[in-house]
Amino acid sequence: MSKPTRVRYEKTQHVARITLDRPEVLNAMDLRMHKELGEIWDAFEADDDMWVAVLSGAGDRAFSVGQDLKELAGRIREDSAGTATFGSRGKPGWPRLTERFELTKPVVAQVRGYALGGGFELALACDIVIASTDATFALPEARLGLMAGAGGVFRLTRQLPSKTAMGYLLTGRRMDAQRAYELGLVNEVVPAGGLDECVAGWVADLVRSAPLSVRAIKEAAAKSAALPLEEAFTAHYPAEERRMHSRDATEGPLAFAEKREPKWEAR
Repeated sequence: MSKPTRVRYEKTQHVARITLDRPEVLNAMDLRMHKELGEIWDAFEADDDMWVAVLSGAGDRAFSVGQDLKELAGRIREDSAGTATFGSRGKPGWPRLTERFELTKPVVAQVRGYALGGGFELALACDIVIASTDATFALPEARLGLMAGAGGVFRLTRQLPSKTAMGYLLTGRRMDAQRAYELGLVNEVVPAGGLDECVAGWVADLVRSAPLSVRAIKEAAAKSAALPLEEAFTAHYPAEERRMHSRDATEGPLAFAEKREPKWEAR
């Protein structure tokens, strides 16, 4: 994988830190950034030593304002933008995080400043979202003649009551971090100065948990969401099959009985 120039990828112990790194344009995502992100998500998913990812934006003004509209306008002028559709199939970086439905490793969004359009869609696709008090969320596509096609129109209507979701989708209205927390879109809101520490606490709890259990739980929760309860109990979950037959499945109870900290191997 070539060294990223628009995304930073850093690995510390079992934690991958992925940083959108175009602060001069509020971390707007162009095609080159999407390509780099795709390579990074591939690497993270394939690396058994990486248990958790933290996704953030460089600088203090934005997580990401979404699609690079200046780049899009240039491609429209060249008549090479193509017809907008849902998802990213056939585009650089596919499958993007918003479509990595089989990713069982947890992803934490660390949001400061603007999370607009595709930036908000990235946060919606994460498992845990920690925001600073100055964070702002919105899907402004309706005001731009566009579509929240990276999952925003689908995820927001699943994560919020219908009327609430439609209000934000149809108008592009913004919500602050406190409102996002009240609606259940954000796990915790803290002052900007305490954001790193708060995220570190959540990450520590995730790493302290058995990695195969975490992956099995995420997979089961996602795959069973649309199933009747009876079918959810009998569905097949590959990550749970792996956990059941792992060393970690016995290590946890043994460590508890022996009054010691468990040593997870993720196998």
